[in-house]
Amino acid sequence: MYFRAMLLPTLFTVPALITLLALGSWQLQRLSWKTDLIAELETAATAPPIRLEEVGPPQQNRFRRVQLVGRFDHGAEIFLTGRTYEGNAGFHVVTPFIDTSGMQILVNRGWVSEEYRPQEKRTFSLTLGETELQAIIRLPQKRGYFVPENDPQKGFWFTLIPAEIATFLGREAVQTGYYADAVRVGEVITLPIAARVRIDLPNAHLNYALTWFGLALSLLGVYIAFHHAQGRLGFGRPPAAPQTKQK
Repeated sequence: MYFRAMLLPTLFTVPALITLLALGSWQLQRLSWKTDLIAELETAATAPPIRLEEVGPPQQNRFRRVQLVGRFDHGAEIFLTGRTYEGNAGFHVVTPFIDTSGMQILVNRGWVSEEYRPQEKRTFSLTLGETELQAIIRLPQKRGYFVPENDPQKGFWFTLIPAEIATFLGREAVQTGYYADAVRVGEVITLPIAARVRIDLPNAHLNYALTWFGLALSLLGVYIAFHHAQGRLGFGRPPAAPQTKQK
């Protein structure tokens, strides 16, 4: 076998190949991290519920199931705009909850349509007095690049940021480091339609890794084919260099 590398193609191919392989290896590391994260969150979401005062640092307890015992303050509910349920447009109802422990937390109770946004049309959904419900701890949402800013004065809430809502409502006691999503229990659907416990984090890192490795293999194939076509790579004895005739 013989191989005579050409300078310029080699100077381009080697760094590019190293970069592609590094990106593929990085995506494999991300795959391992994301797989462990999903398993951790699923375990937290399906573990026996704890009380609100046991939550502790929210970053360590996101998606942890909690048992809330207390009462809703329906007079202070706000609505998250642009939420859908099975393709239908509507709102998420977010209501302060006063726990018997004395702690207060914002609870995303679930989805209602435009028709049932007014309280007088869903009095059946306004739980009065002490109640119990299960919920999932969630960290404050982050506004996307193309999502408008919240406009509390006009009643437009696009992103659930507890600190902004607590300030608007004048509730200094409300937890601002996290909020809770009410969990739907049983098969009966009632308004507001609460969330199902489902950890649905995207995990496409294996596809990304295969893409980078595929590009690296393709680049290597082109490099080899080019040198073979130029007579610089092959098996057996290398071809003799052409001789120039002397006059």
